[in-house]
Amino acid sequence: MTDNYSYPQQPQPPQHQPYDAGVYPPPPFHQPVPAPPRAKAKRPVALIAAVAIAAAVVGGGASALVQQLTGSNTGSSGSAVPGTTVAQSSKGTVASVAQAVSPSIVEISATSGAGQSTGSGVIITADGEIITNNHVIAGADSVKVRLSSGKTYTAKVVGTDPGKDLALIKLEGASGLKAAALGDSSRVAVGDEVVAIGSPEGLTGTVTSGIVSALNRDVTVAKEQDPGQQQDPRQGWPFEFGGQQFNGETGSSKTTYKAIQTDASLNPGNSGGALINMNGEIIGINSAMYSPSSATGSTAGSVGLGFAIPVNTVKADLDDLRSGGNS
Repeated sequence: MTDNYSYPQQPQPPQHQPYDAGVYPPPPFHQPVPAPPRAKAKRPVALIAAVAIAAAVVGGGASALVQQLTGSNTGSSGSAVPGTTVAQSSKGTVASVAQAVSPSIVEISATSGAGQSTGSGVIITADGEIITNNHVIAGADSVKVRLSSGKTYTAKVVGTDPGKDLALIKLEGASGLKAAALGDSSRVAVGDEVVAIGSPEGLTGTVTSGIVSALNRDVTVAKEQDPGQQQDPRQGWPFEFGGQQFNGETGSSKTTYKAIQTDASLNPGNSGGALINMNGEIIGINSAMYSPSSATGSTAGSVGLGFAIPVNTVKADLDDLRSGGNS
């Protein structure tokens, strides 16, 4: 006899069914989301960033590398101009030129039977060779030189060239001095900015600035000071320009040279000092300046009419001066 009774089914344990995308949804699981691809930095940008970080540590030297990598012209580099400490990053400022070149400019006191005169000079070698004007030391029995540091030396006259109003003196027992860099006066142009450093009226290390006003001016100066006449140092050295005489009589013994004209303030005592370009290079030796007389007979100060012997004339004359010149 068949039993038709239906027994209730017992719950069965869950069975693991094979995955079928068409029947079951995919089992839940966490997949890492892929990161978006990173943009690859261009090499020059990465290098510039690295250089910029280094620049904060080492200063201006990195800026030159940035300029080379990018091809840009930033107008500066951390390199120093040869012979000076004027960095091109600070080139073009009077303060930087003065700081760099002042240690190479000296005050000269020359004593003779006619009295004492004060001028300036430019150190050109570490052992104390100094270029100045012939008229600063003409007829001197003794020459004393004071550095920007205040240290004083005795100097001897090595050679003179009255025809060019140049002289070379040498300090006794000097070493380790800072020599100035001699530039190229053939590259000077009217309108160029210049700095003058000297000892006007005995004020050591005085700095003035201006421009090149003209080139190749015919300036006539006396070759020698009249030994029988003591010149008032406040009147400056006599010279002729444009058919006129300034600062007294030039006398019968005189010479003419082509000069750089500048409106940088020059006064008696600047003679023999430096006219400097904005790279810190000597482009001329200041030699003549006009100061009109006041009602009391003393000079009224600079009127922006000064002249300098081009440095190329100095460089061409150095060998003769070292061998004694016309002394």
